[in-house]
Amino acid sequence: MTFEETYLNDNILDALYDMRFDEMTPIQERCIPEILDGYDLIGVAQTGTGKTAAYLLPILSMLDDGGYPKDAVNCIVMAPTRELAQQIDQAMQGFGYYLNGISSVAVYGGNDGSRFDQEMRGLKMGADVIIATPGRLLSHIRMGYVDLSRLSFFVLDEADRMLDMGFSDDILSIAKLLPKEHQTIMFSATMPDKIQQLAKTLLNDPVEVKIAVSKPAEKIQQSAYVCYEPQKLGIVRHLFKAGELERVIIFSGKKDKVKDITRELRRMNINCAPMHSDLSQAERDDVMYRFKSGQVSVLVATDIVARGIDIDDILCVINYDVPHDAEDYVHRIGRTARAQRDGIAITFVSDRDMRYFSDIERFLERDIPKTPLPEGLGDAPEYHVSSPRKSTRGRGGRRRGGKGGNASNSGNGNGSKGRNRRHRGRGNRKNTNNSKTSQNQ
Repeated sequence: MTFEETYLNDNILDALYDMRFDEMTPIQERCIPEILDGYDLIGVAQTGTGKTAAYLLPILSMLDDGGYPKDAVNCIVMAPTRELAQQIDQAMQGFGYYLNGISSVAVYGGNDGSRFDQEMRGLKMGADVIIATPGRLLSHIRMGYVDLSRLSFFVLDEADRMLDMGFSDDILSIAKLLPKEHQTIMFSATMPDKIQQLAKTLLNDPVEVKIAVSKPAEKIQQSAYVCYEPQKLGIVRHLFKAGELERVIIFSGKKDKVKDITRELRRMNINCAPMHSDLSQAERDDVMYRFKSGQVSVLVATDIVARGIDIDDILCVINYDVPHDAEDYVHRIGRTARAQRDGIAITFVSDRDMRYFSDIERFLERDIPKTPLPEGLGDAPEYHVSSPRKSTRGRGGRRRGGKGGNASNSGNGNGSKGRNRRHRGRGNRKNTNNSKTSQNQ
């Protein structure tokens, strides 16, 4: 299905044409018509599926068509991290290039005073779209000049990450300030009980759209070391002594391990930097800038960068710890082999994490090759495959919501309730013979 087949307005379609976006991704095809029809929606899809465009495009199209107050905040997009908020803001600038005076402001922590003042002016004037992290937006709200009483759209992006990071109370505090009549859109990579409960609290009879988790790219060469916990640093030393490893992310589940790994690499004169929650926002920004620009070769990080960070040239991902969920494994190793490049993913499987790794192998429907330990590290534990655990997420067989996400597959976008569209049919647009492919935002 192409964007031309939707009721997105001409200004949005012009921007998409110039950006060489034509065909929609599955999440866009199933969400855009439902959002245009005014439904609350919960979308379950992983990073890289195009979900940013799935909610921004219909919202911007409706705002551009008019009928919304010009002196009020019309839309809030909540994001768990500053990095994701910045990416959403960049997408907003591209999609909104031809729009008639649609204003936006990004609101996130860790800035200097001048940035805070700029955010304050945008909020006071009633920017159409606010892209914000929860804590920073609450800081402005508590100062008394943020009016959300006429808001029309409330979007939660990566809602599961926001709850993992402890933002549940902040989200609910913001939601209490919203008018009764507004449209709520929630996106999450996973659907645990706490997300289902949040959806029941915030959404009104939502459409559910669920896109199956993709398997890792075929270009990723996956392997694993079966080891005891004390042997992991020895494997790290071996990997970096064996070759010129650059553009590497090492993931650990705990910030203390991130600090230990960073110290070890620096003893080896490896150009590395840590990324974890103990760093200030300014320090995190500096680390990401230096890593993206190539000034840092190795990033040692918690899952703070497992999702939502768009870096195309990562050559290797090392899982120092096995993630406890198959979807998290896919997110982590999906940082490599992007933009048609090859990539390497190496996982250290301790005796305590074998059951999680066997869950991942079952999800991938393949055995990941096991590499023998380097000489001098001693014997490895014997790898054993555990029986399936009922609670493993990321599998098929999820219960589909009442309306499901298939209502829009025909391309006509008519919801099951038969709600009248906000848009009228458009006239003929320019024709093109170019074959353009949509890029994920």
